[in-house]
Amino acid sequence: MEIKTFGVVGAGQMGSGIAQVAAMSGLQVIMNDIKDEFVERGLRNITSILARNAEKGKMTQEEKEAVLGRIKVCTSLKDLAPVDFLVEAASEVEAIKFAVFRELDSICRPEAVLASNTSSIPIGRIAAQTKRPDKVIGMHFMNPVPVMKLVEVIRGIATSDETFQTTWDLSMKFGKTPALSSDYPGFIANRILMPMINEAIYCLYHGVGSREDIDTVMRLGMNHPMGPLALADLIGLDTCLAIMETLYSGFCDSKYRPCPLLRKYVEVGWLGRKTGRGFYEY
Repeated sequence: MEIKTFGVVGAGQMGSGIAQVAAMSGLQVIMNDIKDEFVERGLRNITSILARNAEKGKMTQEEKEAVLGRIKVCTSLKDLAPVDFLVEAASEVEAIKFAVFRELDSICRPEAVLASNTSSIPIGRIAAQTKRPDKVIGMHFMNPVPVMKLVEVIRGIATSDETFQTTWDLSMKFGKTPALSSDYPGFIANRILMPMINEAIYCLYHGVGSREDIDTVMRLGMNHPMGPLALADLIGLDTCLAIMETLYSGFCDSKYRPCPLLRKYVEVGWLGRKTGRGFYEY
């Protein structure tokens, strides 16, 4: 299946990054969010990143303008009707994603592929909201999208071979390295990563070490580029909590129980970098 027009639902950090790499690969892109201010902020983020790339000589001014010229924005899902392939990058909340997929299923052409950038919610549950489960798949990008090379491709039980191959090929067209995951809560990446982050939070909660010492041990001792608490702040503590709750409810295993300190921070609005305070102050 040839992909010419690419849609993105969600213009936040992940959605705008996905829109950017799609436009840089030569696709026409329609980026959607629920408010004008959200899509405008997403477009500003893309413009800023491309401007820095041009300043550093990574692309010409003409190339930057061409990429921006391939991106359109909208606030109505109905404007996504022409897309050949769409990635949903809305909040990591089942009810929100389910509602988006039900609406998209009625709007988009029957042959269009509907992918989700979900971090943890099983693709089969999302696909069940549509009448095209064979054309629903997981396409989980890493943050920040323009920099990170991995795309986790998750096949639902009903995902067709054609949909899988189209998604795999599109990942490579974006300059990414795809990795296949079966459809379990958290997939590969977050089933491994989030319990580690959660355990680091438990270490802070139990007073095993300070935030700086916990992160230093993992950076210097395990050669991680960023400590787990700083990484949680980058991801967003609300997203970390949502993923842990999906793992906990999906496996009914106490090893996935979210740390009470994580829940407390989310409840008071300390969500990390995006709010200026998480485990660190910004």
